[in-house]
Amino acid sequence: MAESFFGALKNERVSRVSYTTREEAQRDIIRYIEFWYNRKRLHSAVGYRPPGEVHAEFEELRLAA
Repeated sequence: MAESFFGALKNERVSRVSYTTREEAQRDIIRYIEFWYNRKRLHSAVGYRPPGEVHAEFEELRLAA
């Protein structure tokens, strides 16, 4: 899974952007991970659904039990 993540990070973000400073790269990569990769990107490990949707479903089931 880690290999898949780093491949996606490289192909979807880092290879497409030119950073002038290390701090700029860090901010951009964190933003990519927090707001795109973790919330919106479809993940094969959870049935090609966004993780936020899977988490909400889990919480619903947990509260109903």
